[in-house]
Order: sequence, then structure tokens, then C-alpha cells
Amino acid sequence: MLKPELEDGQVTLADPQFRADVLAGLARRPRAIPARWFYDHRGSQLFEQITDLPEYYPTRTEAALLHDMCADLHAAVGEGRAVVEFGSGSSTKTPAVLRCVKPSSYVPIDISGEFLRQSARELSDAFPDLLVLPFEADFTKPLALPQAIAAAPKLGFFPGSTIGNLIPLAAVELLRAMRSSLKEGAMLLIGMDRIKDPAVLIPAYDDAAGVTAAFNRNLLERINRELDGTIPIDAFAHEARWNDDRARIEMHLVATRDVDFMVEGRAFAMAAGESIHTENSHKYGERDARILLRAGGWTPVREWTDAEGKFAVILAEAQAERPAP
Repeated sequence: MLKPELEDGQVTLADPQFRADVLAGLARRPRAIPARWFYDHRGSQLFEQITDLPEYYPTRTEAALLHDMCADLHAAVGEGRAVVEFGSGSSTKTPAVLRCVKPSSYVPIDISGEFLRQSARELSDAFPDLLVLPFEADFTKPLALPQAIAAAPKLGFFPGSTIGNLIPLAAVELLRAMRSSLKEGAMLLIGMDRIKDPAVLIPAYDDAAGVTAAFNRNLLERINRELDGTIPIDAFAHEARWNDDRARIEMHLVATRDVDFMVEGRAFAMAAGESIHTENSHKYGERDARILLRAGGWTPVREWTDAEGKFAVILAEAQAERPAP
């Protein structure tokens, strides 16, 4: 079924995986839709606004770390690698890394094609001598990277604690997919958010200006637009919860009244108080982070944290597998 893409007036085909995930997610109990579908063009714009909010500490903390650790990173990584960024978004932290490691090329990978190409153009303008190869793809699966970087040593870049959006099993699978894409001998620079007081965590995901709430509800707007949905947006409230047992922030869309709606011709009903679980943001202690990386095929070799221990940037290597012990 053809759907209108409102940002540019063009007509596009609704993503079949988006359709499948939404229909399955609304049918299951508890209801849940994968967070990857937040990032249409509007969702990507809203997320960039979130990163500038005073309550949202991860972006500025990680950016400061990347600046301060530049000399150490250069010494550990060297020059001339192909930098491959997974889920590049607006690539706001990327220039700091590129200046430090002086790469031969840069491959930003993102599922939001329009946003990806815009960011790639801006970065290419800022680094006119750098080969920039934007790659529109779902990076959660092993990828055949551009042939132009096949022979180059690679540095994967995965900032923002995006790994925390995945349950541990999926996080391990993603890390293994990254290893498969980058190959043995590659390095990975990854950001991970630390466990901390919920009084700090919850406002970061439920800001006073309501930007995160708009980001969350934009998923419903996308469903209505692309999947012929009739969801009453005003009947859902954004809620951020700290799940201590699983060490994660959860985002939910909670029905404020009984609602009935249609998606792709299928009828759904929700009672007041029921929710759609839309995102997780897992937080990792120091030892937890290292175990996760090793389970995904990456050996941690360096780690940097801010003075308060809020956030960590870890450099890991895809070393040759060896049998125990």
C-alpha cells in the first residue's frame, strides 16, 4: 500500500518490517514496539533536540570525554583507519573522533536515509579531503561495507549509549554483527551509560520541556501516517520508569482513557492505564560493560570515564578467537 511521506510530498512504500513489528507489538501482551521505529525524519530531528536538553546529560558528558581523551585515543588507534559509525544520526560527536584519528575514510550508517544524507553532506563540507561514504542500512545485521574500504583497517564508532536500547541478548547479537561487518583486527569505540540515581536518570528521559514526550508520541503519528492508523494521539501520555531489577529506564505510552483504533485495517482496544512499551535504556556498571563486550566478541583495551563516573567510552578490539583456557 502506498503511503504519503509528508516531509517532502513524495509517495513511498511503507516499510514491511515496520508494519509487521507494529501489528505484532500491538497484539502481544504486554504491548511493545521496537525503538528503532522512532527514527523517521521527524523522530531523528526530535532526538537531536533531546541531546541539547539540560536534563539529558549523556550527550554533553560523552562529547567532553571525546575531547579530553583525544591524545590517548590517537595513541591507541593510530591514523589511516576507515571510521564506520553505526547509527550515525547527525554525527555531532564524529568530528572530534575524526580529528583525533585522522582516518582515510568515513562511513556513516543509518536507517533514516534523508537524515543520513543531509548529515553526510555537512560532514563532507567540514572535512573536504575526507572520503565520506553514507550507507543507508539496518546496522543490527552483518553488512557488506563499501568495497572502497575493504582493505583498510577499521574503527567502529557507536556513541551515545545506543547499545543500552537493546536487551542484553540483542546487544550481544549486535556486537557480534558489528564484529562480522568490521572483521578481525578492527577496533570499536563505544559509549555506555553508567548506573546512577533514578533522580538523575528519570528527568533525562522525561524533560520539563516535553521534547522526549513528543519524540515518544511521534511513533504513534508515524503509525497513523504510514499504516492508515486511527490512534488518538491525545489519549496517550509519555512515561519514563526506572526498572531497578533490569537496570534500565523504560519509556511507555500510557492510555489515559479507554481507546479503540485501527491499524492497517485491524482493530485494537486499550483500557485506561494500559501502555505500549517503546524503549529501554539499559545502564551498565564497569564490570557489566566489559562482560557484555566480551560476549559480543570484543576485547576491551582502554576505558575513559568522566570525574563523576556518569558515562564511559570504551575502546575494544576484535582479537583472534582462541580456545579456552
